[in-house]
Amino acid sequence: MAARLVGRCCWRRLAAISLGPGPASGLRHPPRASSLHAPGAAAEGSAVKEKAEENRGAGPRALRELLEAAQGPRELLELSEEPGLSSNQASLVISRLSRLAAQQQLEAQGLLQDPRFKQLLGVMDSQISQVWNNTLVNVLKSLYSLGLQSSSREMQSVEHEVLWRLRRLTFRQLASLAEFLASRPQKDSKLLAEVVRKLELRWTELEGTRSVVTLMAKVGHVSPALMDRLEDKALELAEQFGPEDIRKITLALAYQNRRCVPLLRALSYHLLQKHTELSLATLTDLIFAYGKLNFHQPQVFQKLATDLQPHVATMTPGEVTRCIRSFALLKWLSLPLFEAIAQYALDNAKQLSVAHLCSIILSFARLNFQPSGSEDFFNMVHEELRDQLAGLEPQLLTDLVWSLCVLQQAKPHYLQQALAPDFCARIQADPSPKAQNLRVKLLHINAAARLENPEYGGPFLAPNIWGTAGSAGEGASQLQGSLREALTGVLGSQDRARFDAPTIYGWQIDAEVVVNAENKPLPIKDFAAPHLLHAEGTKPLPPGARRLGLGAQNQLGAELPPSPCPLDIPFSLCRVAFLRWEFPNFSNRGKELLGRYAMARRHVQAAGFLVVDVS
Repeated sequence: MAARLVGRCCWRRLAAISLGPGPASGLRHPPRASSLHAPGAAAEGSAVKEKAEENRGAGPRALRELLEAAQGPRELLELSEEPGLSSNQASLVISRLSRLAAQQQLEAQGLLQDPRFKQLLGVMDSQISQVWNNTLVNVLKSLYSLGLQSSSREMQSVEHEVLWRLRRLTFRQLASLAEFLASRPQKDSKLLAEVVRKLELRWTELEGTRSVVTLMAKVGHVSPALMDRLEDKALELAEQFGPEDIRKITLALAYQNRRCVPLLRALSYHLLQKHTELSLATLTDLIFAYGKLNFHQPQVFQKLATDLQPHVATMTPGEVTRCIRSFALLKWLSLPLFEAIAQYALDNAKQLSVAHLCSIILSFARLNFQPSGSEDFFNMVHEELRDQLAGLEPQLLTDLVWSLCVLQQAKPHYLQQALAPDFCARIQADPSPKAQNLRVKLLHINAAARLENPEYGGPFLAPNIWGTAGSAGEGASQLQGSLREALTGVLGSQDRARFDAPTIYGWQIDAEVVVNAENKPLPIKDFAAPHLLHAEGTKPLPPGARRLGLGAQNQLGAELPPSPCPLDIPFSLCRVAFLRWEFPNFSNRGKELLGRYAMARRHVQAAGFLVVDVS
């Protein structure tokens, strides 16, 4: 007890001396020229001087009031010459100087070169172990913000002291420090790694939604292990999150490509249960996050589309294209919302850039959406793009013409631009995977030019390009494997079917079968197949024969029918083709609405097949 009494008396004596009367307390120094000192600084400091006179001997509390009353760096720098200034008090002054420099947009370099600031650094460094934990964290942030060289003695001293004290810092102080360090350009510092490691070990101390949301948004990308813990905690607190918290969490997951399905489901459920009005920023960010993660939640999509529709007229072109791209990626078609966007494009045609207009067309094509006023809409599109095609990048031009082919709005001058020999040669010479996808789309455009545009006279793709484009499809899916096994069992031999047949139109036929009038399969290799890249047979189909194409639809939970080949075909001879269904998550509308599949069906029909969907 005696030791505590002695310590208390010493602290009171030190506090009284720190702001006691003396020659320095009157702030007698004349004004010094500096870029940091605003005009009239001496007049502004009068109130501070009066405050100092009233609070002399009042200790740390008086210093805090003096710091808050300061309206410029001049008054704070004068405190460096106060007798008895402790290291903790000097740290408080430095932190306040940093805040003032940020608020008043002062030149930090001039502040760092000021002798009085260097004196504050010296006082702080002389007894760095006496600085309080919270003040130490704040002064470290301040020195980083002011741009003090990392090689300087004072900066290294503060960093080492923080490293030594990490165990004694509260979880909130660790989280605040981690958030600041993670936002700096140099994210590979030893200090950040140590702070994140402490957060990983002490994650059970997480309390409240604010800390969880902040760490997920600002620090989670630094440590996957910490993000795993944060996702578990967020799942536990999901019911307490508001719409703004849900927005920040889903964005953090989207930017880090973390598709945590349990957490996304919980957030979606509680978002629907709150029945609160969502702001435009929340709506656009949520649909972007769901699209980025490819997470399908029909009820949420319906709510977002319904809430977005009244805002369309007041949205910026960037917001409109961001939303429509996300809905297109999710393969979700809301007719009222898309009609509103089409009307927005008509009303704001002059404000839309070429990139914005192309983005709207690409999104419409992905879902094969035709506006109710399609004639007016596409007339506007053709007028705005008439003189812009030559300046488009190869990828954007290819995507644009491909989308117009999907929507059956490709005029001859679009086709000529995309199928020009020099343009095709540029894409053909590019070995990148992105160019491979463009070459497949050029095959689709070439097929549309041949099969759907009789008035188009050329140019067309050279035959030697057909085989080099290949297919952009992925490996065999479970549905394709089941289809092959079922067909082999029904036909009795693989010689009576053709599997994975690439066509000159850029579409891949998963399986092809020829049957006669009695529904008996025939050797498929005996017949000519002009739609294939490499036909093996030469025998033509008899007069009156027709090709029948079957599209196998792969819905969630659905299995291939036991008999994929219909036995009641009313044609004397038919060619059966099974087309790949590439959109298993499309749950809102029938597959005929999807642009890519719709164009494939049209081209197969034009090649002589009668398409019948097998669901």
